[in-house]
Amino acid sequence: MIVAIGDVQGCADSLQSLWAQLPRDGRVIFVGDIVNRGPQSLESLRFVRDLGERAVVLLGNHDLHLLAVDAGIRPPHDNDTLDDILSAPDRAQLIDWLRARPLAHEEHGALFVHAGVLPQWSAAQTLACAREVEQRLQRANYRDFLARMYGNQPARWDDSLRGDDRLRCIVNALTRVRFVAGDGTMDFTVKEGAAAAPTGFVPWFEHAQRATRATPVVFGHWSTLGFIDRENTICLDTGCVWGGQLTALRWPDRTRYQVQCPQAQDPHARPAKGRAAAGGSK
Repeated sequence: MIVAIGDVQGCADSLQSLWAQLPRDGRVIFVGDIVNRGPQSLESLRFVRDLGERAVVLLGNHDLHLLAVDAGIRPPHDNDTLDDILSAPDRAQLIDWLRARPLAHEEHGALFVHAGVLPQWSAAQTLACAREVEQRLQRANYRDFLARMYGNQPARWDDSLRGDDRLRCIVNALTRVRFVAGDGTMDFTVKEGAAAAPTGFVPWFEHAQRATRATPVVFGHWSTLGFIDRENTICLDTGCVWGGQLTALRWPDRTRYQVQCPQAQDPHARPAKGRAAAGGSK
């Protein structure tokens, strides 16, 4: 048995309330965005780190943003809540632990990612592509990669991609994607729900040729989508930081656990469209 938990985003009190409802045994998988926007990023990061081998913690776009801010690659955003981590005495240890986290995980027949999976990728290819980025982040010169990680291009996967273009495309798919076109091109402009799909685009999980159709994919990231529990699609981001819920799902029996969360950020004050880049805005 495992329990998957949606985007915490620095809401440690909500996490503690949810944690009190969860089974005391079994593994826990966090689908990314442990930090940022909520008031307790440091407490959230320390809590999941201290779970040790019991927890699998995936990297989300906000977690990557923390790595980039820590490295001096990116300036903080106005609504970031990362200062407590950046001034913590264990900052270096937390950052080193965070950059060693995976971007995808498979267990009990399900695939876990932060944002989504490209329609061309099987579960095996998703895991293989994730490992490429994971290995790059663990190298001593990982800051060089962070400096080149941002940007929307290439927006379409090609097996022939190499170098930074290949890794950037992988990061964007696993931590940012919402909508894709018929040829798999990713859109990064629209953050609203599924009904707001740009012309010619669909939610990534509704692509007709999605190679992971037979694999349940559990993800977060898309708070405007809300909770989804379909045969092969489970979305766990229910907008905790915006005053929604923090959601967990026991797998494979799909028992749901939720707590109502106080609003920590105004959902109408999100950064303007076009500002986001890999690892950046929600």
